[in-house]
Amino acid sequence: MNTLYDILYYLGLGFVLLGSIFLFLGALGIFRMPDLYNRLQAGTKASTLGAMSVVLGVGLMQPSWLIKLIVIILFIGISNPLSSHALARASYRRGIRPFFKEKIDAYEEEVKREKERREKSRTKENSETIKEVTE
Repeated sequence: MNTLYDILYYLGLGFVLLGSIFLFLGALGIFRMPDLYNRLQAGTKASTLGAMSVVLGVGLMQPSWLIKLIVIILFIGISNPLSSHALARASYRRGIRPFFKEKIDAYEEEVKREKERREKSRTKENSETIKEVTE
């Protein structure tokens, strides 16, 4: 009887169960939250932790796969937060505003300043192009 393999197997089952619970709670959070940003946050945090737990559990249940699954866990840990950040930032820039009980939006000023900087650089480039064409 391999007690180490039995311990790893049951520990892996525990991680798979824990990951399944986190994935379920993430789906519930996506369903229950009021706006895009809260849904992104709930889905990303829970799905990242849930997927990592499930993959780690499978790795513990099948020790020969563990190294490959650790690489997958690292990929999930890097790509999930980055992709949700990119989605949230793009959504905000497209004009989808968060649901607030209080009207405080610190990022709005930064977006306005960046738009103004872009407009200034565009007008400067356009004026330089016009000068080159007329010369």
